[in-house]
Amino acid sequence: MKTRVAIIGAGPSGLLLGQLLHRCGIDNVILERHTPDYVLGRIRAGVLEYGFVDLMREAGVSERMDREGLVHDGFTLAFQGRRQHIDMKTLTGKSVLVYGQTEVTRDLMDARQASGAPIYYEAEDVQLHDFLDGKPRVTFTHQGQKKTLDCDYIAGCDGFHGVSRKSAPKDKLKEFERVYPFGWLGLMADTPPVEDELIYVHNPRGFALCSMRSHTRSRYYVQCSLAEHVEDWSDDRFWTELAARLPEDVAGKLVTGPSIEKSIAPLRSFVAEPMKFGNLFLVGDAAHIVPPTGAKGLNLASSDVYTLYHALRGACLEGRPELLDRYSEIALRRVWKAERFSWWMSMLLHTFDDDAFSQRIQRAEQDYYTSTHAGLTTIAENYVGLPYEPVV
Repeated sequence: MKTRVAIIGAGPSGLLLGQLLHRCGIDNVILERHTPDYVLGRIRAGVLEYGFVDLMREAGVSERMDREGLVHDGFTLAFQGRRQHIDMKTLTGKSVLVYGQTEVTRDLMDARQASGAPIYYEAEDVQLHDFLDGKPRVTFTHQGQKKTLDCDYIAGCDGFHGVSRKSAPKDKLKEFERVYPFGWLGLMADTPPVEDELIYVHNPRGFALCSMRSHTRSRYYVQCSLAEHVEDWSDDRFWTELAARLPEDVAGKLVTGPSIEKSIAPLRSFVAEPMKFGNLFLVGDAAHIVPPTGAKGLNLASSDVYTLYHALRGACLEGRPELLDRYSEIALRRVWKAERFSWWMSMLLHTFDDDAFSQRIQRAEQDYYTSTHAGLTTIAENYVGLPYEPVV
């Protein structure tokens, strides 16, 4: 088989890149090692930056998102017995959209199927060849048959544990990592959200987050030890602990119910440099991971897709392959800014086993950034998303 772009991974970033390329006439093939049901079963983020929303519209897959997504103009930080509303709309002129990653993936999968563009689920033993200085090709096994896909470019959109980053030459790859000493225990329930916007809570018992997927489906998180096991957390124990961390007026409005999903996620910051190796391009979680505190994971993948899509358009349609040489440089600038914000939000809101000095510094950070216009604007402009940098 032959194609212009081989896309490894059918998560949101791979599907979105494939949809954008297909709409502008650039042939592409997507390979995914899991089943469609497995891909849709991954419960992830639900806060979309305005840049991601615009890219979904450009890809022609925004109809349901625009109809069902919840526009949020702000969110609340709660700490030291008080609440501070971050009015993103007033401070930046922009908003975010609450729409679950599962729904984004479903819309993109439906669009891929409707387009007739090729996608191979349950592609096994995927291997990348000759992308450094030859004609790239991808070998894989599908339904028991070995296949070879010749291509011009490979987009590695297969996540942190995928084959793409593992295929990069070890002597050219640099990895940066920060592992946090706690995780997030998350619970989803078909109950109305406690408020119309998200609430981030710093409490001596640990961090908590009140989020949502819709007007009738809530998503809550509590900071927990990495030694915890989700089996040890009954629904009653979770609701009791969550209520103990929330401000009293918020806890009084909490509607509890049986969980429909419960899991523990460790927190880490990770960046791989560069994001380009010859004609292999790393996208999304294949290149970077952020703690979820800043709501940047899916959104950062989207900015990678934006940059790579426009560079591929220039290379394939305008005869400007030199644009691809700028992909890593441009993408990493935004990556590190998002890494900084996600790290900073994590340090600001979680409870650490720190000395008294560090605790006072954390309190001073909370006070300063929520008591000055400059501080509030900094939080707001990072949360709604920094602008995408054009590829020129």
